[in-house]
Amino acid sequence: MEPVTLRTERLVLSIPTEADVDAITAACQDPEVPRWTTVPSPYSRQDAEDFVALVASWWADGAETVWAIRRDGAFAGMIGLHKITQRADGGEAEIGFWGVAEQRGQGVMTEASRAVVDFGFGELGLARVEWRAVVGNIPSARTARALGFRYEGLLRQGHSSPRGRDDAWIAGLLASDDRTPVESPVL
Repeated sequence: MEPVTLRTERLVLSIPTEADVDAITAACQDPEVPRWTTVPSPYSRQDAEDFVALVASWWADGAETVWAIRRDGAFAGMIGLHKITQRADGGEAEIGFWGVAEQRGQGVMTEASRAVVDFGFGELGLARVEWRAVVGNIPSARTARALGFRYEGLLRQGHSSPRGRDDAWIAGLLASDDRTPVESPVL
């Protein structure tokens, strides 16, 4: 699949390039990024270079669609649809994201996620998008709720990273769901 650029009112989402390597490397020094994601820690420039190359291969084989998020031209984070599977009755994928510290709390991730979910349901014809997060990642849960994801459960040791295994929340959004923000007793 050819990389696709998505645009929202404030954001441009496009495949990360070599020009993003330093910004990715700098953002991944923030301890909050590896705390909640599978990003290695410590994170080196070589990690960012390898990641940019890997993203290009994911797009080429259709396994994952990953975008750098840019706001006013500045790098604001990463977002993607992972583990994409296609089926005759509609495929599925898992959304994942992280943002740079300076952009947090400004609705950037919700706006970017909405565009990615729309792409998944529209262009990819997905029937379901899953969201997973390490238990306790409240900012990520707020984004999922704002998009209408429905809490489905706790996956004991369901998140694996270079640091080990953590319990994870899981929520789902179906193409047919009302995407009104939801309240959740858990998330």
